[in-house]
Amino acid sequence: MTAGLWENWLLPGVWITIQLTLFSAVFAAAVAFGIGIARTSRLWIVRFLTGFYVEIFRGTSALVLMFWLFFVMPLAFGYQLVSMWAAVLALGLTYGAYGSEIVRGAIASVAPAQREAAIALSFTPAQRMRRVILPQAIPEMIPPFNNLLIELLKATALVSAVSVADITFAAQLSRLATGDSLEIYAIILVLYFVLAFVLTRLMRLLERRAKAGIGQAPVKSDKGPLVTRKLSARQESEQSSNIITGGAQ
Repeated sequence: MTAGLWENWLLPGVWITIQLTLFSAVFAAAVAFGIGIARTSRLWIVRFLTGFYVEIFRGTSALVLMFWLFFVMPLAFGYQLVSMWAAVLALGLTYGAYGSEIVRGAIASVAPAQREAAIALSFTPAQRMRRVILPQAIPEMIPPFNNLLIELLKATALVSAVSVADITFAAQLSRLATGDSLEIYAIILVLYFVLAFVLTRLMRLLERRAKAGIGQAPVKSDKGPLVTRKLSARQESEQSSNIITGGAQ
């Protein structure tokens, strides 16, 4: 592996992969929260349409969707997407569908008493969601979102099929130039692992902060690493009252 391959192909490929992961994750998060919250609507038509979206994009291939956006859409509609944004759109729509189920499940896990207390304080549905339900649901979303983010990172390898110069694309070029498959693909595996490890540590830090925000303070355990300590029933009741009272101000 020469310095020129690192400088001209692999390092730019790492940067492209990071950009793809970040842009796709932001788009997927917006889709996940929008669709996930809509799936809790009282209107059956809203639940039906959002459920239909989830089934469509969860049941189709992200790679085929990428091909459709990049190769078929120009022929069908006369509009050409840049390969980078076709990849972001395909990954965001697909993984947003998976993420919406995480959001819906976390919202459903919030105790009914919290909703009833917010209703008693005459909160509007939007205020109940923003001030009471989401602050308690978000910490429950983070661990599955962490797994989904790692899956999204690995799925960025698909974008090389539409000529986006990510890590995998750079590895293919390097292999053709040197003929050394073992060293190149071993390096690529390590690079993906490093990126995934960094994302995992960041998400765990975010999880600890989110849990501390609702009263699940981190403590040191004698038997292992950092764990979270749940409040007693009385403290939990007081914490919930503080959340709701704070939203009414």
